[in-house]
Amino acid sequence: MANRQALKELQTRLAEQLQIAKTQGVAPSWLAVEAGENKYLFSLDQSGEIFPWTGVQPVSYTHAWFLGVASMRGGLYGVVDLAGFVTGQASVSKNELARTDSRLVSLNSALEVNCALLIDKLAGLRKQNDFVDFSAPEPDAPDFFGNQYVDGQGASWQEINLQRLAQQLEFLAIAA
Repeated sequence: MANRQALKELQTRLAEQLQIAKTQGVAPSWLAVEAGENKYLFSLDQSGEIFPWTGVQPVSYTHAWFLGVASMRGGLYGVVDLAGFVTGQASVSKNELARTDSRLVSLNSALEVNCALLIDKLAGLRKQNDFVDFSAPEPDAPDFFGNQYVDGQGASWQEINLQRLAQQLEFLAIAA
């Protein structure tokens, strides 16, 4: 129960910070999330809404990282397990109780892909000055990987270009 309350408070604070940033014109650069063993950064310009975990209707004959479809705010969204897609391996199945911290982050409607990414945990908003170092993506990194950033605690954060992700043939081709 305490976890749910803390999560609701975090979501409320994030929504307030986003609203303040919009009205003041000083917007944080990224939404920080955790998926699987990794930490990721999504540009706020490319991110859509954040939804609580909802039941997903499975779709047959799709890749393991494509979890199915879900109805959110009257729209039908394909749900992609971000960790599973990035690693190419099926993530560990979790029951509904284990998904209490999980969220679905939709892609911005301007990207014209009705998709939501399953993440394990929201980590707040980040700005450029929250990081002490960065490096360009490795030559063999996926096309949708941006820079990798290191925060003051030494944690690595991988920037993901959601627009490039939404244009990847591998991402769009869900059939197994």
